[in-house]
Amino acid sequence: MSSLCAVRATVLLYDDSSKRWVPAGSDATHVSRVQIYHNATTNTFRVVGRKLQADQQVVLNCPIVKGMKYNQATATFHQWRDPKQVWGLNFGNKEDAALFANSMTHALELISSYREGGA
Repeated sequence: MSSLCAVRATVLLYDDSSKRWVPAGSDATHVSRVQIYHNATTNTFRVVGRKLQADQQVVLNCPIVKGMKYNQATATFHQWRDPKQVWGLNFGNKEDAALFANSMTHALELISSYREGGA
């Protein structure tokens, strides 16, 4: 398993009932280290976010799947939907946001090509 990127961001979940973004995890104030991992054996990708604080709580663990819609809402806020919820990342700077977006786009392109060409 290799890491395509590692950035700092606040991980958020969209709450349908209140129609607002809420922080993922137990403590809203901490930034997380968010990485995109690639498993070359199974050709799968996953986004994992861990709090930077001592307990390193996992606040995001989401597979990247074919057809997933990734939206760069602003230069520093990006979002996507998995089968259960909508995830958001609020980046501290545009450089981290661009790095993550490039890695996510690359992963989605690879997944599309694996499924079509390899199946």
